[in-house]
Amino acid sequence: MLPYRESRITKLILVAFFLLVAAYAYFEGRALLWGPRIAIENRVMTVYEPYIAIEGRAERISSLSMNGKSISVTEDGNFSEPYVLSPGYNRIMLEARDRFGKTTERSLEIVYIERETASDAASSTDSTNSPQADSTGSTTLTTGSRLQADVAPLQ
Repeated sequence: MLPYRESRITKLILVAFFLLVAAYAYFEGRALLWGPRIAIENRVMTVYEPYIAIEGRAERISSLSMNGKSISVTEDGNFSEPYVLSPGYNRIMLEARDRFGKTTERSLEIVYIERETASDAASSTDSTNSPQADSTGSTTLTTGSRLQADVAPLQ
């Protein structure tokens, strides 16, 4: 039988073995530790088209839904889902669930302005941005409906 010798090489091998076991446990347990993740570029935006595509990336998930409807995800975690907006404020909720039951939510806030409304608003602000003279000789400069200033004419 060989005598037991305490050596630095034995200690080094044991430490390396336990570090590898700990690293592997962390690697396998990271989904449990971190939970699902949804990455979206813009979360608040204004658009002028009613038809958009919601695109992003989801990591460590088993299912993904948009406003309660399940959507498909590629093997890489990328998703792209078409959506038709209603005029005005739209809120879209994305919910991801992992295999351990953890969930995460992300919301998109999108304001859809119809082209006719946008062009009408632009033409009305263009007409109100020009100085207008009244019968008293004072000029009123109106910018949109927010700023109104009385400017006396130059003499």
